[in-house]
Amino acid sequence: MRIGITGASGFVGRRVAELAREKGHAVVRFGRTNADRMWEPMAGPPDLRDLDAVVHLAGDPVAEGRWTRSKMARIRDSRVVGTRHLAASFKPGGPKVLVSASAIGYYGDRADEELTEDSAPGSDFLAEVCKGWEDEAKKASARVSLIRIGIVLGPGGGALAKMLTPFKLGLGGRLASGRQWMSWVHREDLAALILHAVETDAVSGPLLATAPNPVTNLEFTKTLGRVLGRPTILPMPRWQVRLIFGKVAQVLCGGQRCKAARPAASGFSFKHPDLEPALRAILS
Repeated sequence: MRIGITGASGFVGRRVAELAREKGHAVVRFGRTNADRMWEPMAGPPDLRDLDAVVHLAGDPVAEGRWTRSKMARIRDSRVVGTRHLAASFKPGGPKVLVSASAIGYYGDRADEELTEDSAPGSDFLAEVCKGWEDEAKKASARVSLIRIGIVLGPGGGALAKMLTPFKLGLGGRLASGRQWMSWVHREDLAALILHAVETDAVSGPLLATAPNPVTNLEFTKTLGRVLGRPTILPMPRWQVRLIFGKVAQVLCGGQRCKAARPAASGFSFKHPDLEPALRAILS
């Protein structure tokens, strides 16, 4: 297959492109710079000629920088407007498949509720962004899969890269109560699930990209400390999280307890279902 990938220079996109090539697919990278085809998502539709499928991963980083009014507008518009332009470029005779990123932020902060692909959306800022994002993707005249991505763990980037320095210095600790759920996924599993959705005709609609065994923030903290051989005795209370990170604190102190149902039903198996072995594999 000839697969177009937006956001191909990102932490997830790079591995999706590599894995696609390893599996014998041709890859066309879309982006503003250093791309096979130039595309500015806010400016209009991209050129999708001669593609069989599109993987859409582009979007302004959620966890980088404080959530000012302009930052929140970029988070929303880069996903909703950018996906609107992308979906509009699907025409008869063009790509037959769109695999579009979404996020578990779709559900909002749901405490201990167990969430599946069929659970209702939340009502906070990120939930509304994800809902609008998915609604635009559904407009593409193609088979559409919506990958609701959890906290991505992998070497050299993502959430783990931001945590390592304080944890290695023995300054790691739980955030707020530590009871909030962290539904995580190994980057290798995420890339494999995305390509599974591209290649499997029976797959459409939402797919949770989260490992089978989510953990609380406290359990994650203790596990990462154990893998690194460092203490984790310095908790960060909610007020301090809010002071340092601003509105992003609602993401860090909230959580989703996700139990993916549709990947297994479609024949996909996670190779990294448990946190400690996954962290040891990444950090080795």
